[in-house]
Amino acid sequence: MNSKNICKFVSNVMDTNLNINCFILETNPEIMMLKYKSVGNRMVLVTKGKGYFNIDREYYEYEKGTLIFIFEGETYSVNFLEETEYMYVDFTGVRAEELFRRFNIRSLNRNFKGFEGLIPLWQESLSRANEKTIDLAAESTLLYTFSRLFGSVTEKNDPVNKVIEITEENFTNTELSITSVANELGYNPKYLSHLFKEKMNVGFTEYLRKLRLKQAIFLLDRGLDSIKNISSLSGFSDPLYFSTVFKKEMGISPKEYIAKIKNEGEA
Repeated sequence: MNSKNICKFVSNVMDTNLNINCFILETNPEIMMLKYKSVGNRMVLVTKGKGYFNIDREYYEYEKGTLIFIFEGETYSVNFLEETEYMYVDFTGVRAEELFRRFNIRSLNRNFKGFEGLIPLWQESLSRANEKTIDLAAESTLLYTFSRLFGSVTEKNDPVNKVIEITEENFTNTELSITSVANELGYNPKYLSHLFKEKMNVGFTEYLRKLRLKQAIFLLDRGLDSIKNISSLSGFSDPLYFSTVFKKEMGISPKEYIAKIKNEGEA
């Protein structure tokens, strides 16, 4: 199949707060199906088609006009149900993290539908940009899109957002629970648990477990090989329980995962 890809890369990175790496139109289905580990953050706008993004073994449905975020270090691929095209901007930096916090964009709150009105802007920005202006075109498109998200994300004072903030800052604390968070915020634990599941479509316990597992995988990928230390640093109080949860989620034990990393490094 002929590809209509447009790939424009930023050659001179000057801003350490917000670095734009590239602005791409992806139309090649063979590339979409490949597993790719993101080296930065990626804002994706689907311009055509329907299907699912598989991001770290979680599936996120998309259609034309869906915005979806992929975070640094995550592995993803695309399972398309209809012919698909999408555009994306890769970016990193301190300001990127600030934008994610401001708009409550997280692993369980990463995809937003109904932004097909942005497609002409993205297409024009990419097509008109040249080597000297691609960084400005990509950055302005990125920031304008963030501004359009304002009405689509959870308000800062919403209790669920507060739960997420507390949890993501303290998930390595083995004593953290919905009860401790509820006590800190002054809510009834049962009410807060119900509200969290209703808005996030996942229970608090599962949400916390996934955060801890993601941290464990991060540590494993960077060479830490003590199961006891990884368990503790990820918020699991019991290494045996950690190993059980890890194998259930990943299909292999932590020791097998460590061996796999070492074998890949020696290959």
